[in-house]
Amino acid sequence: MERALLAPGYEISRVIRGGWQLAGGHGAVDRAAAVEDLIATAEAGITTFDCADIYTGVEEIIGDFRAEYGRRHGAEALSAIRVHTKFVPDLAVLPTISKAYVEKVIDTSRARLGLDRLDLVQFHWWDYETGGYLQTALWLEELRWAGKIERVSATNFDAAHVEAMVAEGVPVTSVQVQYSLIDDRPSRRMATAAEALGFKLLCYGTVAGGFLSDAWLGVPEPGEPLENRSLTKYKLMIDDAGGWEWFQSLLAALRAIADRHGTDIATVASRAVLDFPAVAGVIVGARNRAHLSANLAIGDLRLEAQDHALLAPVQAARRPIEGEVYELERDRTGRHGSIMKYNLNAEPA
Repeated sequence: MERALLAPGYEISRVIRGGWQLAGGHGAVDRAAAVEDLIATAEAGITTFDCADIYTGVEEIIGDFRAEYGRRHGAEALSAIRVHTKFVPDLAVLPTISKAYVEKVIDTSRARLGLDRLDLVQFHWWDYETGGYLQTALWLEELRWAGKIERVSATNFDAAHVEAMVAEGVPVTSVQVQYSLIDDRPSRRMATAAEALGFKLLCYGTVAGGFLSDAWLGVPEPGEPLENRSLTKYKLMIDDAGGWEWFQSLLAALRAIADRHGTDIATVASRAVLDFPAVAGVIVGARNRAHLSANLAIGDLRLEAQDHALLAPVQAARRPIEGEVYELERDRTGRHGSIMKYNLNAEPA
């Protein structure tokens, strides 16, 4: 598995195991089986894990995994495990947020994960018009100096607001963004800011909730309602980027590349994002180890000039997704914002 330095002395696997699918929204979760799946993932070389304070039960599962992995493999092996969590204050809390609230949530994550110091905390703020995000970022930085956090990062911020945090004195290590062959928004100002300020991008949505896979090649356009909120979200992105006919042309190009390398569409789609400027890692969601070999293949695949040549005309025909990173999703009255959940965790459990 490829590895990358996210910051001096801070190494990650370039494929990151996502934890959202373990929150129960995709079906009942067998906690013991989930721990074994995470152990198998780490043993295979994917040693970085993504979760959040708002993913119900996931920090606890990863805490159990860390404890068991340490028992089996020892302290040195455990030290290679990195857990990236998130700090996501509820929309209703933003106007009255306090340092005490921030510290309480961070302490809860520390207890759940069994970590004295959280490896990396990715900060999210739902509404820029509600002031306070800079002060909140500074409180997180104070907690870093207090030894409760190793690295402060951001998730779903746009470049201007990340630049403001850095200017205020918060050393942002990374920004988690939605980035794919469909959604190119980070390729604009965010990638440039990352290169200028020295932070890296950690990318989710690289397979668009499963749309960028062989399962959708040659399939008629689905009608509503779609199976889940994730598919609804990414179908809107497909509509904005060029529609179903354009999307099928993208899948066909990816299939041709996959045939050349003996792999699948999802692996090629994730590898393409991993090769984008400023990208340190891609986050792959999984409920179990069924797709572990495919996840590992992302790190093994190397795209060549002729592969990029197959993608180039399709990408040239793509319509740019409107706005900056996460801008459409922040508009709660818009078609994208209307499917988001803003009130998630008013008090830490």
